[in-house]
Amino acid sequence: MPYKVYFLSLGCAKNQVNCEQMMSLVQAAGHEIAPSPAGADAAVVNTCGFLASACEEAIDHILELAELKQAGSLKKILVTGCMAQRYKKDVLEELPEIDGILGTGSYGDIVRAISEVMETGLRPCHLGNIHTAPQNGPRILSTPLWYAYLRIAEGCDNHCAYCVIPSLRGRYRSRPMAELLDEAAELSSAGVKELLVIAQDITRYGTDLNGEHQLAALLRELAGLDFHWIRLHYLYPDEITEELIDTIATEPKILPYLDIPIQHCNDGILKAMNRRDTKESIRALFRTLRRRIPGLVLRTSLIAGLPGEGEAEFGELCEFLREQKIERAGVFPFSPEDGTRAAKMEHVDAEEAARRAEIAVDVQSDVIDAYNESILGEEREVLCEGFDGQAQLFYGRSYAESPEIDGRIWFSAGEEPEPGDFVTVRLTGVMDGELTGERV
Repeated sequence: MPYKVYFLSLGCAKNQVNCEQMMSLVQAAGHEIAPSPAGADAAVVNTCGFLASACEEAIDHILELAELKQAGSLKKILVTGCMAQRYKKDVLEELPEIDGILGTGSYGDIVRAISEVMETGLRPCHLGNIHTAPQNGPRILSTPLWYAYLRIAEGCDNHCAYCVIPSLRGRYRSRPMAELLDEAAELSSAGVKELLVIAQDITRYGTDLNGEHQLAALLRELAGLDFHWIRLHYLYPDEITEELIDTIATEPKILPYLDIPIQHCNDGILKAMNRRDTKESIRALFRTLRRRIPGLVLRTSLIAGLPGEGEAEFGELCEFLREQKIERAGVFPFSPEDGTRAAKMEHVDAEEAARRAEIAVDVQSDVIDAYNESILGEEREVLCEGFDGQAQLFYGRSYAESPEIDGRIWFSAGEEPEPGDFVTVRLTGVMDGELTGERV
């Protein structure tokens, strides 16, 4: 019997790919993808479980759906993904509103789980092997028509002391290159113009297959397809090879935008967190990248309040931000996550970590403001993504803005572009921290 199934994906883009694959499986089984939970037979919440705050967000969404269920406009709720994997027992015991769960090793069981909750009255709990779960499969894209994600690997072997990802997603597993190129060719044929290459650590790609770094070779193959832009997320600092730098520097389709999470700059903290970098190695890497890749924009992630961080170490982090002038940085307060080594180490309380994160954000805001001012008058290629009726301006992104995380460029245009068009925009000002301009 066909059912109407609503999907909600929370968290990262890697999670979104899993949701797109589940949607395809459900549709192929004869069910209908519902645009809204109201009136659906089942709602699937694909959760993030990386941080406690992400789990709280997921629970809020689940409780909102439970209200629809109680009112009779939704029949069943399935919870999938990282929170279900991490807190399987608690989720089932403490949230009676949930009708079943699928862990990160069991996305492929979604059709079976829907049948179980709708037809048998069972409360399924599918928890497959996180180290061997299939990564491939058709997708129903949930992104705008002009961009899509290509997940090239699953899991992580870095085992940073603060991170639960290895226990949720398993060991690092690269996808075969031929499989990736087939999927990328399908995305290109579907009209995707910006391909975002993603994994927990894309720089390690291929090393588990034959012991060699294969990201550069993969990127050269992807550049031969009909994409306009290829964007990279996330690169581990000490895995960036000379070959990779050369490929990024010489291939026009690969954007000079590199997302390199460093988390901190203090040597003692980095060592305690099982990071393989040092402050000087990060400095040297950034110098090399800026020298060899023209127009480079760097993005990073930082954690304030990590174990071992006193006022001196925090001041060192802020000074590093001022010194390096990293164009994009997300700053997060340390969250002592259950099951991690860092949670057992001595650290400042949540309030102090949040205070430090706010200070670092203020420092980074000054860096961003200076960067924005420095590029006024330049002309940038912008991917138009829509028109805002209230502002009476078009908006889009240049190579320096990744979707969902880096904001927009707002611009006027005498000749109106369509969403998905590339246009040239002269940057003329800043509005609420975002660039403004006019179509040339």
